[in-house]
Amino acid sequence: MAQLDVQPKKHSSTWLWIIFFVLAVGAAVLLYNGCNRTSPLRVDATDTTAQNSTKKDSNVIVTTQPDWNKIDLNIPKEQYDEITDTAIIVKGNDQYTIYSLGENILFKKGQSTLQPSSEVTLRQVASSLIKRYKDANIGVYGHTDSVGNAGSNKALGEARARSVKEWLNKKGGLPDDQVSVHSLGEQQPVARNSTESGRALNRSVEIVAFPNKAAQ
Repeated sequence: MAQLDVQPKKHSSTWLWIIFFVLAVGAAVLLYNGCNRTSPLRVDATDTTAQNSTKKDSNVIVTTQPDWNKIDLNIPKEQYDEITDTAIIVKGNDQYTIYSLGENILFKKGQSTLQPSSEVTLRQVASSLIKRYKDANIGVYGHTDSVGNAGSNKALGEARARSVKEWLNKKGGLPDDQVSVHSLGEQQPVARNSTESGRALNRSVEIVAFPNKAAQ
């Protein structure tokens, strides 16, 4: 009787190679995606160009406000053809122009409400400002005499300057953000406060036109 030599059937190694190939491909895909994943852009703290996202164009003109505390209110007188009202005193230099108006023209003594008669004078000032200083910074200064305490006088000077500013904005054709208010109160008298005539001269409002040189 013949002896049958039966050996265990060998499993094909083909499936092993297929499984290995699939795993290798999967690993390669994962590795590729990990290397090319988009990450958030980090800005180095030392990189001023990257940090400054609002960098100004070198052609843009940057303007600054004048130093209103350094205005010299005692500059030489000027003559403008359009200013025919003798109540308006015009002074100027190569930096700014001042339109000076006495208290008696604008207000009753001790008050900050504009008198109706003052509108004719203010309209002439406003027309001159628009003609010559359309793009200028305008500062309105309020002055008083030294009667009373300094705090009250400063408050009165500010109230008067604000009344003139509001008129220039609402009726004079000047934008609100173009005109600023400043009160000197009794700090810079132009005459002696020991006499009534001197005190009258010290009660005034001055409108300063400071041209924006960069805009010209």
